[in-house]
Amino acid sequence: MQTIGDRISLVIKRSGLTKTKFAEQLNVSAAYISQMCSGARFPSDRTIADICREFNVSEAWLRDGVGDMEVKRTMNQELAMMVNELMTESDESYRKRFVAALLELPPEFWPDLKRFLEKLAER
Repeated sequence: MQTIGDRISLVIKRSGLTKTKFAEQLNVSAAYISQMCSGARFPSDRTIADICREFNVSEAWLRDGVGDMEVKRTMNQELAMMVNELMTESDESYRKRFVAALLELPPEFWPDLKRFLEKLAER
């Protein structure tokens, strides 16, 4: 990848999103995304930070093509990000209610739940 525009194009391709949906996720215009990809505009620091956060991209790779594209996160980092995201959802969201229900599950039921999920994963 030669330019930051090329690398942004790759992030979009790997995300499976259209440029319009990618732009919506970053709260910028689709025209701005197209201009960055073509090299007509350089992304702002905020846009670079947003791309890295939203799409798990290394800032060094995005800016300069250095290192791996994806950021390697620990399980604790992944969980912290998920909890942070859940906190922004409404209390009625399915994901938030599901996690809350899991937290209420008595410890003696966790082995049964694990076996059930392993069976699901096999299918």
